[in-house]
Amino acid sequence: MPHTPVLTAEVIEALAPKPGGCVLDGTVGAGGHAELILDSSGPDGRLVGLDRDRAALALARERLARFGDRVRIAHANFAEFARVLDEAGIETVGGVLLDLGLSSMQLEDPERGFSLKRGGPLDMRMDRESGRPASDLVNGLGERELADLLWEYGEERRARRLARAIVRARPLETTTELAEVVARAARVKGRWRIHPATRTFQALRIAVNRELESIEAALPATEARLAVGARLAVVSFHSLEDRIVKRFLRERSRAGAWTVLTRKPVRPSADEVRSNRRARSARLRAAERKG
Repeated sequence: MPHTPVLTAEVIEALAPKPGGCVLDGTVGAGGHAELILDSSGPDGRLVGLDRDRAALALARERLARFGDRVRIAHANFAEFARVLDEAGIETVGGVLLDLGLSSMQLEDPERGFSLKRGGPLDMRMDRESGRPASDLVNGLGERELADLLWEYGEERRARRLARAIVRARPLETTTELAEVVARAARVKGRWRIHPATRTFQALRIAVNRELESIEAALPATEARLAVGARLAVVSFHSLEDRIVKRFLRERSRAGAWTVLTRKPVRPSADEVRSNRRARSARLRAAERKG
């Protein structure tokens, strides 16, 4: 399934890319937002795109090939963007975009292990060449450690009960095995609006990829590399991410470093949600770097 970027018009409005400027797309994915940014920044606009997922980078290179040397693509975690800019000889940029969600390609590929509805290995790594797969956590953590992980990263109220059930059912090797164990242990009555294992899968994915740590590291770094008057736009998909972004912008705006442009997060329109269900939980926050 081709990936459809979310909040496209809202992201371009928030970033307001200037003609001839250079924008950092820290989570370039398949290049959807990046293409729009380049189209909006005139014939001399440039973009540096990063991603941990090599499969996504291959799609981005293909999609953005028409822009030639206006684009620089790198395999890196967005928290490493300062190093990538240094290697490119770029001191400051005219905008930073972070889209923190999973892509449709990742969710639809059962071998990646992100989807609880598609049978596959318990992997969940954005970068399949590094780190520990989710199976190591599911089968290796103690019951208390696992419960703490589900509570902290999934905000799962049934964390202790679910952890106990997972430990009793081990070893678990596939996404469907884990989803079934959690669904039984959750004891949700009636029809599910959201699968009972959704928060469990979220928690494992966040832990495997150290997602919150990456956000915590990247946000302060943007402050040093954004030009005065340039903008930061962050698209998040759950409250843990959004809370970090909100807190950072609030604290640094009080210190005089930023002007917050979004008093409340910008949400997708009803039309967008109808055409792209993935957009339903998206929220955009933006700020401008002050002198």
